[in-house]
Parts: sequence; structure tokens; C-alpha cells
Amino acid sequence: MYSVADLEDHSLQTRKRTPKQVHPDKNPSDPLAVERFQTYNEEWQRLRRWAATCVAMYATYAAILVSIYHHSNYLERSISNEGDYERHALMERLTLMDNEDCYNQLRMGKDAFTRLVNILRGIGRLRNSAHSNVEEQVAKFLHIVGHNLRNRTMKFYFKRSSETVSRHFHQVLRAIISLDDVFLKQPDGLKCPQEIKDNTKFLPYFKDCIGAIDGSYFRVKVSNDVVQRYRGRKYYPTQNVLAACSFDLKFTYVLLGWEGSASDSRILDNALMRDFDKLIVPQGDYW
Repeated sequence: MYSVADLEDHSLQTRKRTPKQVHPDKNPSDPLAVERFQTYNEEWQRLRRWAATCVAMYATYAAILVSIYHHSNYLERSISNEGDYERHALMERLTLMDNEDCYNQLRMGKDAFTRLVNILRGIGRLRNSAHSNVEEQVAKFLHIVGHNLRNRTMKFYFKRSSETVSRHFHQVLRAIISLDDVFLKQPDGLKCPQEIKDNTKFLPYFKDCIGAIDGSYFRVKVSNDVVQRYRGRKYYPTQNVLAACSFDLKFTYVLLGWEGSASDSRILDNALMRDFDKLIVPQGDYW
């Protein structure tokens, strides 16, 4: 064991053996001190240059990142503004300028398109979103069903994503289906149709006729396990749809869902006998 006095003597001897660092200005005659000071100074300058280089590199890197961020935002805004401008020009061309263009592309005139948009907006089923209005949504829907187009085609014309086109299509489809009670009204047979009354070739022979019924085949896609039931007169799977219309060419009844192999008489019997949404034949009248 060492005493406190021994430790103090050992510390004093160590300090005596350690050479004292002398600044060269205080002792210029000591060449070793001058050399150590020069070496220290060179190391210090090298460290300062390295630190300044690192700071400059990090500052340049940060400036590049900020520039890339702002440039990408500018490109996104430019692309978005360009798409908005093209959509606005397309909607003006379809619904505001030439009635013939509107009819050829949307299968209805400008006035009919405006009334349909007002009805769908009025019932609350469609509303303007942050990036599209009701007119654009309805125009895409009518363009697709009128020309049997695909989402990829509408994506190109309207500068929208496939998901947006599909979402707008199904929103408008559900809104229009909800209007079946408004537009599909079956005749009550209380009055003779005006088209029959004003034509001497039809009156009085068809004074009790309230409309016409016919069936049509519509192509469908079904799973392979039931595809044979949907093959009928066509070489591809179809649905046999029954429809009734009045003499002013307005649909009054539609029954769909039957396989293409089902006969017209079976579908008509189902339309007359079903419990819900059946085809009505007023007393004393006929189709």
C-alpha cells in the first residue's frame, strides 16, 4: 500500500521529467519547440480546411435537394394545369359549342345533357368534387356507354387515371339506376295514345294498344362454370332482355338477367307473373 506522501513524491517526480511546452516566441532558441509548433499549426490548418470543405459539400447537397423538390412540384402543377385546360376545352366542345358534336359523342343534344345533369345533381346522388364536376362525370359515362369504349381510351381523352374513370362511371351508373321510378313509368291505359289517335291508319284498330314489347340479346361476360347457359342464338354469351316501349319511343319496362338460352315466352311469362316489378297489362288493353 502507498501512502499519500508517496503518491505526492511520485507526481512531483513525473512533472520534473515531463518537458514543458514552450511557445517559440518565448524561447526562439529551442528548435524542437519551433518544429512542434509548426507541426501543430499545419494540422490545425488542415483540419479547418477539411471542416470548411464538409460544410460546403453539405450546403451544396441541401441546395440541390431543395431545387429538385421545387422543380418537381412545378412540373406536377404544370401537368395538372395542362390537364385541366384540356379537359375544360373538351367539355366546352362537347356540351357548349356544337349541338351535333354533343349528339355524336354523347348520344344526346346539349339541352338533354343539361337537363340530365341538373336532375342527377338535384337528387343529390352526384356532386362536384375537388377536381371534377358533375358535367365531366356524366360526359364520361355517356361517352363510354354510347360507343362501348374502354377505360384506357377515356383515360387518354380526359387526362384522368383509370381508377378515376372507373369510379366516376359507377357513380353515374348508380345515380341513373336510382331514377328508374322517375323515367320508367308503365301506361295506365286510361287514354288512347296520341300517336294512335292522330293516325287514321291505326285508329280504331289499335285504340286499345298501349305499346310494343320485344326482346334483344346483349353480350355479357360470365364465369366458365355457367357460360353454357348464356349461349343461345349467338356464338358468344348473351342476356335475353325484355323491353317495352310506348308509341312515343320511350321505354316503360325493362326486364334483364335472363340467360341467352332462355326463350322469349318463358321471359314474358316471368314478367307477367313475378311478384315484384312485374309487367302491367291494364284491363281491356294489350301490348
